[in-house]
Amino acid sequence: MRIVYMGTPDFAVPPLRRLIDAGHEIVCVYCQPPRPAGRGQREQRAPVHEEALRHNIPVRTPPTLKDAAVQAEFAALGADVAVVAAYGLILPKPVLSAPRLGCLNIHASLLPRWRGAAPIQRAILAGDTETGITIMQMDEGLDTGPMLMQLTQPIGANMTARELHDALAELGAQAIVTALDRLSRGELTPVPQPTAGVTYAAKLSREEGRLDWRRPAIELTRQVRAFDPWPGAWFEHRGERMKVLRAQAIDRSGDAAPGTVLDDRLTVACGDGALAIMRLQRAGKAALETDDFLRGYPIPAGTVLE
Repeated sequence: MRIVYMGTPDFAVPPLRRLIDAGHEIVCVYCQPPRPAGRGQREQRAPVHEEALRHNIPVRTPPTLKDAAVQAEFAALGADVAVVAAYGLILPKPVLSAPRLGCLNIHASLLPRWRGAAPIQRAILAGDTETGITIMQMDEGLDTGPMLMQLTQPIGANMTARELHDALAELGAQAIVTALDRLSRGELTPVPQPTAGVTYAAKLSREEGRLDWRRPAIELTRQVRAFDPWPGAWFEHRGERMKVLRAQAIDRSGDAAPGTVLDDRLTVACGDGALAIMRLQRAGKAALETDDFLRGYPIPAGTVLE
């Protein structure tokens, strides 16, 4: 097929590669404009932008798709279909209707569960045991369009958002190639999303990473897993932020107040159970296993964390 590909971050790179390998003609790639990044705040191209350049595919980075001239340029590409994966811009109706077969979205959940910006992290936070990829025919709503196919992905008990992201990116690559092949043969029929079971995956904020010791330890372990790599789960000690990279929920006895350090291995009392912190990091320092961390920065038993 003649495809316009629209995506920006790492998640959207494997599907682009798989479409190229499958022999589709990628006539143009759309992604977010370069952004300042790093300590020097030098402009950096998005991962999809870099991948497209490696394959000599033209790239466009309009700041909006609402401009009539931008819409006309898009329509002039004469695409059979647009494939969208974590692009980051709203597609107005003239863009949605321009390709012959419309616009297909690679969404990282089993719709209608977890519509919205952060489906991977919200699935882990909620304790879901599985998620997946939905290939969806896009409409003007927020992930509300009819579904063409779904593939499931288990969420392991210790799986982080980073690991689930990578697994779903590869699954999305598999799903879109299969969907386009079946669509070209007339084997796929769009199915409206059910009205029951709709949930929304709100955008993440940095403050959400703060660990609240009053909550159950099992919820805090999900927070640690869900917020790896961003925004990170953290607590404060002596005014300094400590990022928790790995932790485990355990049972505890006694009546220590939530936030109390229970031993010399940084096990912290929670509202229910305790959180055994296994790996953490101070700001600007290397990540360390807890034993190594405590040798250089003691947090003794009896300390009460915020």
